[in-house]
Amino acid sequence: MFTLARKMRRPIQAVSWSRFITASLLTVFFLFAALIGAALIGGCGQKQQDIQISETKLLMDTFCTITIHGDFNAEELESIIDRAFQLCAELEALFSITDKVSDVWRINHAGGEPVTVDSQTIDIIKAGLEFGKLSGGMFDITIGRVSRLWDFSGEPNVPSEAELNEAIETVDYRGVIIFDNTVQLTNSDAWIDLGAIAKGYIADKIAGFLAAEGVSGALIDLGGDVVTLGNRQDGSPWRIALRDPFGDQGQWLGTVEVSGVSVLGSGIYERRFEADGKQYHHILDPYTGMPVTSDVASAFVIADNAMVGEGLSTIAVLLGSERGSEIFEQTNGFIGAVIVLNNGELLEFGDVEMKK
Repeated sequence: MFTLARKMRRPIQAVSWSRFITASLLTVFFLFAALIGAALIGGCGQKQQDIQISETKLLMDTFCTITIHGDFNAEELESIIDRAFQLCAELEALFSITDKVSDVWRINHAGGEPVTVDSQTIDIIKAGLEFGKLSGGMFDITIGRVSRLWDFSGEPNVPSEAELNEAIETVDYRGVIIFDNTVQLTNSDAWIDLGAIAKGYIADKIAGFLAAEGVSGALIDLGGDVVTLGNRQDGSPWRIALRDPFGDQGQWLGTVEVSGVSVLGSGIYERRFEADGKQYHHILDPYTGMPVTSDVASAFVIADNAMVGEGLSTIAVLLGSERGSEIFEQTNGFIGAVIVLNNGELLEFGDVEMKK
């Protein structure tokens, strides 16, 4: 991590015997002073050894892992990673659809009245509305009434046709009004659900915090939504595995190597259940309320930021490979993508190289 400059000793010239003792004492004195000075300078300028720590916590109903490394001591890195998780928890509390003090819950239960919310809530809702426009309404953050009818994490539940028909009447992202720091739903029965982009937004915020703290490198993995900063501790790119949508947990299509970008995936494999011999997944069609049907089993997007990647990967599953890939090219921040079709075919778009 550091080098020590070697000083070349000059040969001592011969001196008369009478001046030898004086010269020797002066030489010892100056050498001692030089050594003390070098030690002080070296001690002040020396960088600490680059060390790495990693921690996993259960947040947002998933396992979240943050790995960081840098020229800090262990206590400093632990403090940084603790504050990163604290930021994650704070943002989750803002965007939760079930927490009764969250901004989203207050909007959904305001009876159509304007609600003053945090600026970060404004930011993510604006992004969700842009994805709505981009997808022609297939990506719709007002799908909350529909999504709450399904239970993909607990007891399997398939809503009735009547329940779904009633719920989809409340879905229309164009009914969200933002004015200054307030959000209003023109349909008082509508509910916002930010689950399709919240992890990406939060991952971006954590990455920004870690960069400001000066870490050398980081990998933020929020339930499979990955953001990288810099490189790995050995200087090589981060290696991210892409899950096989038709395989068991832990089976991979391949890996991509990235530095300083995000890798996000959406697919029918993530949250699903079987009922009466039929599979149901969590990516819902806002026009029917049922799990969407397209030619895409999963989509992995590499992007400059995680929220863009998360939105685009979901849109690809919702709209299918042809329309989804067209939207990729229209979106700032898109880098590359790997799409897995239902027939098992792999498609690659943009700047991406998957290694098997």
